[in-house]
Amino acid sequence: MNTTASPSRVPYSTYTDPEIYREELEKIFYRDHWCYVGLEAEVPNLGDFKTTFVGERSVIMVRNKTGGISVIENHCAHRGVRFCQKSHGQTKDFVCPYHQWNYDLEGNLIGLPFRRGVKVNEGGTIKIQGGQPADFKMEDHGLTKLRVETYNGLVFASFDHSVESLQDYIGPKVLPWVNRVFDGRKLTLLGYSRQRIPGNWKLMQENIKDPYHPGLLHTWFVTFGLWRADQKSQMVMDEHYRHAVMISRRNEGGAGSVTQGVTSFKADMHLQDDRVLDVVPEAWWKGPSVTMMTLFPSVILQQQVNSVSTRHIVPRGPNEFDFVWTHFGFEDDSEEMTRRRLRQANLFGPAGYVSADDGEVIEMSQQGFTQHPDYQTIAELGGREVGDTDHMVTETLIRGMHAYWGKVMGR
Repeated sequence: MNTTASPSRVPYSTYTDPEIYREELEKIFYRDHWCYVGLEAEVPNLGDFKTTFVGERSVIMVRNKTGGISVIENHCAHRGVRFCQKSHGQTKDFVCPYHQWNYDLEGNLIGLPFRRGVKVNEGGTIKIQGGQPADFKMEDHGLTKLRVETYNGLVFASFDHSVESLQDYIGPKVLPWVNRVFDGRKLTLLGYSRQRIPGNWKLMQENIKDPYHPGLLHTWFVTFGLWRADQKSQMVMDEHYRHAVMISRRNEGGAGSVTQGVTSFKADMHLQDDRVLDVVPEAWWKGPSVTMMTLFPSVILQQQVNSVSTRHIVPRGPNEFDFVWTHFGFEDDSEEMTRRRLRQANLFGPAGYVSADDGEVIEMSQQGFTQHPDYQTIAELGGREVGDTDHMVTETLIRGMHAYWGKVMGR
């Protein structure tokens, strides 16, 4: 597809303007899109819940009485209180601490104090003081309920109940790669890490759609062969160019033509404990050792050798976002494989041997954007076109995302 120059030349103000950011929340996070909220494994039993976010809005993912999952807004229908303050827990129902309005696990209002007023005895006469109006209906005052779909252990939600099905939203080109990792096996939760990054939320989507930087920025990747420009790779997008998959195969690392002049390459770097790179190929890989899937706008599904995780992007304004890592394994993993997944997870997260670099350069990018809001970025590696490629020397996925972003935002 030939495009205009705009997807490859993005104004800095796109990342800093508060009005653009507010418009993104409404058009992208609260309308027409699915957002990741968690894994089914995080709420395995009746009443188990997790608080999380869709855009900037706090929501609760909870296992309900039918065995399904509800996602409800953490916002009391009475006076707007964010009533649930725990990150995880187990409950029979939800009660707002302010005025004791009571909701079931599906978000329905099931009780409130003094609904019919208070009986008082005035000189032998019973009178009713206060109470809700006669036309007050409980069913009209429940919590905001989001549309929910689960897929092989993943949970997505949307404030927009008319959004297309989740599988159609992901699309037939990207869904097979989701299926590769999330193939129906029961997931097991291994742990979390989280950080707040002082940068615009789109920068993390771009970072994981960018095969250009890993073999240049990350010493671990280029030195130990986890991700380098000389590896066999594919870049795949959905038909709208909003979602993408970067697919590659680990090589043995070491010096080569792609390391010449690359300052991050350390030929004399060796591990004191090589168990961190104790990589064991798994049958479900079917070739690739890494797939990095960006499902727009809110999540990255990562498989990097034996480490598997989701990365949830939570916007906190135009200039920062929270980044929540959920590390998981599979119920049929051996104890040895679980330890291996946990060791390799040290490559990632806020202090990860690799991912710490990304958080730092995103902050540096945001500083530059704020300094010169009238400038623009350039994403022309591999040309100005948008389309799938069979190599990683390209910025096509970034161009594709901004072509889609511009369409949604009407720009």
